Amino acid sequence: MNSQPLPLQGIRIIAVEQYGAGPYGSLYLAQLGAEVIKIEQPGIGDVSRVTSPYLLGKGDSEFYQTFNQNKKSLSLNLKSAEGREILHRLVASADAISNNLRGDQPKKLGLEYSALKAVNPRIVCAHLSAYGRGNDRESWPGYDYLMQAEAGFMELTGEPDSPPARFGLSMVDFMTGVVCSTGLLAALLGVARGGTGCDVDVSLFDVALHQLSYPATWYLNEEHITTRLTRSAHPATVPCQIYTTQDGWLFLMAMTPKFWDLLLVLLELPDLAKDERFADVVARRQNRDALTEILDTRLARKPTDYWLQLLSGQIPVAPVYDLPQALKNPWLQANESILSAEHPQRKNLRLLANPLRINSQRLPTRAGEPLGASTRKMLLELGFSQDEIVRMSFDGIIAENDSSGQGSDEA
Repeated sequence: MNSQPLPLQGIRIIAVEQYGAGPYGSLYLAQLGAEVIKIEQPGIGDVSRVTSPYLLGKGDSEFYQTFNQNKKSLSLNLKSAEGREILHRLVASADAISNNLRGDQPKKLGLEYSALKAVNPRIVCAHLSAYGRGNDRESWPGYDYLMQAEAGFMELTGEPDSPPARFGLSMVDFMTGVVCSTGLLAALLGVARGGTGCDVDVSLFDVALHQLSYPATWYLNEEHITTRLTRSAHPATVPCQIYTTQDGWLFLMAMTPKFWDLLLVLLELPDLAKDERFADVVARRQNRDALTEILDTRLARKPTDYWLQLLSGQIPVAPVYDLPQALKNPWLQANESILSAEHPQRKNLRLLANPLRINSQRLPTRAGEPLGASTRKMLLELGFSQDEIVRMSFDGIIAENDSSGQGSDEA
């Protein structure tokens, strides 16, 4: 990254978060230049610090580093009166505070705008929970996979004759984190334009439901039920699915008439252009199986690499890789998709680069701090004396550089 200031430089965000959804969203803010101060419970910290199998010494893990790069760690007991006082002093200097607690917890911990506006009327309070606040489910714990199940994702995933299946990754978590950060930034922009602080809410369930997108619109208006199709096929556009090659699979997406016509030229299938079964998208959708057989037969004559060389850059096409193949793809090096961060337990810890670029440059990354690493410095900055810090550490209100905690699996 060049020396130009990052977009969020000078913005201070307090993050009361753990595990995946919240930390993924605030990761974007931290890498865009915001000072993200992660509040962690003394002696425990974010539960992902002890998520195995790949630990980085005590109180850190590769899982934790995935979601917490560029963040500071303040180890603080928010359930104590003195912990609240520290939080209030911090809020007075902050622009926003975010959390990914259960929906009933922000009120109990005093993290809502109504509890903090007297301290800082400009503070933005972002809340990410499983089912939202102020409803019958606000106290329910919840995780990504549950949302995939209830919002209909699992019934839409997999082959038609297989059991319902979840996504291979926790995409509802990640999408909700990004949506939360989008709402937080929008509220900050409103404050910068003369508005006041506010609460911003998002839930895993609401985001999952919203991601049903056009299948939901089709059902709500036409009672059309989108179902699973073989070969991961698109419900409307044909051809758009995986096809067999001589040595594997290829995903083809001839989404427009232009790509369909060019595909027939490149595959040397001119007769299909005159075949009424494939005259347009509607006809191809009605005769999907027949077209699949024809394209399978042609593509099975050559290996995947041959077709990629022939089609790439002309037809939307991609190989179907497993995880090692995906991460050894030569394009990743050319695209600067993998960066390294210095870590005391792992020199050159390799991490995926943030997908955003500023002036064509990748965003900088550094390893997330050990638990409580910024506690003393932050408290001194907030006006606490050395003696007060020692006493609060002894009383369990705070912890400094505490990397020996034992976390739980509860989120």
